[in-house]
Amino acid sequence: MTYATAQHTQKDSIPVVDLSSLQNGQDLDSVALALHAASQNLGFIYVKAHGISDRLIADARSAAFAFFRQSDDKKSDVLISPQHRGWLKPGAAKMGDNAKADLKESFIWGHQGADGPTLNDHPLRGPNQWPAGVPLMEQAAMTYFESAHDVAYLLMRGFARGLNLEDNFFLRTCTHPLSRASFVYYPPQPESSGENQFGVAPHTDFGVLTVLCQDNTGGLQVEDKEGNWIHAPPIDGTLVVNVGDLLCRWTGGAYKSTPHRVVNTSGQERLSLVLAFDPDPETVIDANDIPGLSSNEESITCGEYLQWRFAKAFSYRTESDQP
Repeated sequence: MTYATAQHTQKDSIPVVDLSSLQNGQDLDSVALALHAASQNLGFIYVKAHGISDRLIADARSAAFAFFRQSDDKKSDVLISPQHRGWLKPGAAKMGDNAKADLKESFIWGHQGADGPTLNDHPLRGPNQWPAGVPLMEQAAMTYFESAHDVAYLLMRGFARGLNLEDNFFLRTCTHPLSRASFVYYPPQPESSGENQFGVAPHTDFGVLTVLCQDNTGGLQVEDKEGNWIHAPPIDGTLVVNVGDLLCRWTGGAYKSTPHRVVNTSGQERLSLVLAFDPDPETVIDANDIPGLSSNEESITCGEYLQWRFAKAFSYRTESDQP
């Protein structure tokens, strides 16, 4: 038996975009055009000068490893809630009807107020759960969440400008975003598990935008336009950004949501820090609202769409969660 294989990435097949000009406001259009072009092609982008410090990333990783290296009994104290907060155990996510359950496990959280409480107005939003055995996790996780969210806002302004829209077009209803963050842990994957077993099986991301901080282990693979799987190796100082299904739908397919997967052949633990950016749940997703774009798909709210997709992917949820 063997691992699923992928080709080495050709130069510039996944572009690297410097966000400095978006950060300082000096040359917004050139960065916006680069983001626009990349999103119309593969839908995957490396970004540098993103503003998240190495120290902040290190603190988040340290807290995540401290959590995942605990026993399952201890992690079960924060077992995933009905609002999708807490520990998602291995095998609880399945990316397709014919796919094997993923090997990964995750710890998931979202927005909360300064004193802890958060909104509970949607089936995918509720109180965060923090493990008692990792006292520094809340601070590290929330600090990372807010910083990654700043990057997502910056990118969404760039995408809007690339489409000749007002900079805040995609952020008009972001008073209480439905965004989620997760620490995602991939155990060493034995070769004997075969080419149809994955850390996370081939899938497209459900929401608007994903901001991913890889470690140096490698394993992320992306399907190119010809249907070939290519490696998306770690690049120091960068984040990986990819278009999700909702942004693809919102742009009438102009921006591509591309299948990707993880195969951890390293023999080591692999850890990713992930932000899934989504606006307020009542945000209407309709490409016909964007001049020059159109779609035959009916409009749907962000909250309705995510509720439907989550019901299909996660074993702890039920068909009753679907809109």
